[in-house]
Amino acid sequence: MKESKTSKRMTLLTAVIAMAVAVSACGAKESNKPEGGAPANSASPSPASGTKPAAPKTVKDAMGHEVTIPAQPKRIIASYLEDPLLVLGEKPVAQWMVPNGTQKYLEKELSGVPPIPSTLPPETVLGFNPDLLLISNESSVEKGLYEQYSKIAPTYVLGSEITNDWRQTLRKIAELLNKTDVAEKALADYEEKAKATREKIKGTIGDKSAAILWLTKKNFYVVNGKVASGAVLYGDLGMKAPNILAVLPEAKANWVPISLEKLAVLDADFIFLVNSDKGQAGNLEEPLWRNIPAVKTGRIYEFDRDGSWLYNGLIAGSKVMDDLTASLSK
Repeated sequence: MKESKTSKRMTLLTAVIAMAVAVSACGAKESNKPEGGAPANSASPSPASGTKPAAPKTVKDAMGHEVTIPAQPKRIIASYLEDPLLVLGEKPVAQWMVPNGTQKYLEKELSGVPPIPSTLPPETVLGFNPDLLLISNESSVEKGLYEQYSKIAPTYVLGSEITNDWRQTLRKIAELLNKTDVAEKALADYEEKAKATREKIKGTIGDKSAAILWLTKKNFYVVNGKVASGAVLYGDLGMKAPNILAVLPEAKANWVPISLEKLAVLDADFIFLVNSDKGQAGNLEEPLWRNIPAVKTGRIYEFDRDGSWLYNGLIAGSKVMDDLTASLSK
């Protein structure tokens, strides 16, 4: 039986309608796609293997405070902790300052960063609108200061047990900022540099002893072997400390005061002098000073207070090694 013309027209019309519906549905799906591809309601691509998206985390600080660290803090204040912060590729919104100035050895790295008093007045801190405060030790948040700071931004106290060791300090801050891999790479590079420096100075120093002195306001201090440049020379580079350091009554202090009379019998073959009194007449003209063996033999190397010899940290230690190598190669 032959199909009627009317029946054919109906069949054709049905096919056209079906095609139109299909095209419309496709268009709707395409319109739901965000720029760049995947449909808006599709699952996000899985992160690269071994990485996790940054997220806020709650941790306990040295004082037992529960602190929620932002996922990616951008406005950090870490007064006197700028060295490790910079190693991790983070630039603070304010830098430590005392009446005598800032940490000059970080002047280039902290270019453009305004100073903040080392006492961290809460009203000044508030003005910088930080999203994270890193505090060195417990004594810095006494008398209700922690409560005031924590109302401004999450406040984490590292504690003196951590900050007494710059390596631990770097690792702890890296842990908080999810940058442990960056810290470990920097530490490995530092150890390699220390090894290379030991080789460079071996021929000059050998097994001879060296003392680090600081002259400020006409008073001498000996740098002990546990902090700043003392830790670099005697620890990282294996140089021999002078015997006098062990017998001084206050040898456990970071900067041990010493008289000219005691310096006159200083048993150091080399002297590295941080001279904060540079340009002033005084102790360096005294006969007692001039008769010290290392001074008489010309084995004294002088640095001004703008260097890193009185500071702790990876950047500070690295610059001490640069100074040492350059001085001994002259």
